[in-house]
Amino acid sequence: MPLPYYVSPEQMMKDKAEYARKGISRGRAIVTIEYRDGILLVAENPSTLLHKISEIYDRIAFAGVGKYNEFENLRVAGVRHADVKGYSYSRGDVSAKALANAYSQGLGNIFTQDIKPFEVEVLVCEVGEGNGGKNEIYHILYDGTIEDEKNYAAMGGQSDEIRRYLKENFKEGLDLGEAIQLGVRALMVTQNKTLTERDLEVAVLDRTKERRKFRRIPPEALHQMLTPGA
Repeated sequence: MPLPYYVSPEQMMKDKAEYARKGISRGRAIVTIEYRDGILLVAENPSTLLHKISEIYDRIAFAGVGKYNEFENLRVAGVRHADVKGYSYSRGDVSAKALANAYSQGLGNIFTQDIKPFEVEVLVCEVGEGNGGKNEIYHILYDGTIEDEKNYAAMGGQSDEIRRYLKENFKEGLDLGEAIQLGVRALMVTQNKTLTERDLEVAVLDRTKERRKFRRIPPEALHQMLTPGA
């Protein structure tokens, strides 16, 4: 009787991690930058219908990179989680931290228990209230690892190079136009390609807005911000 095929748990986890990382590295990059009035999210995404950046709740945004159907399932689950909690308790009880912990637990369970891990990384961002409000940016990896980021974050293809570029060029107190130019430069320089407003999806969590802070930057406005002297 032949012995069953055996793979050590360490090797299985290593193979799963490598599989997930390869899938994520093929995804187009996303950059998040804190600016004076909130949080900016910039994604390389030529599609006008399939969004990589979305609103979750009043002050919370979501961004995903990797397999679209997988991070879209996570986005929908996050919206439901936030809606139920806001309805059951109060809108102020919905937080990015709780949502990020839920994503971390879900992705961790999938990574350890399922044969195929999710090929995704996600960001959950929450803008602080008022001028002194503290922003929160959580980066959740394919295996459930959660990291809290400050000032900027990047994920997807060339993410390490993008983070190095942002570390060298980021400064506090950027206005929206400066933050957008920095984010787009980071995507172009590290990938050695030219991007126009038609290749980008851009949104912000704007603390100056009433209640719902999320808004998208349309291509026309983005073109003006990216064109010198416009």
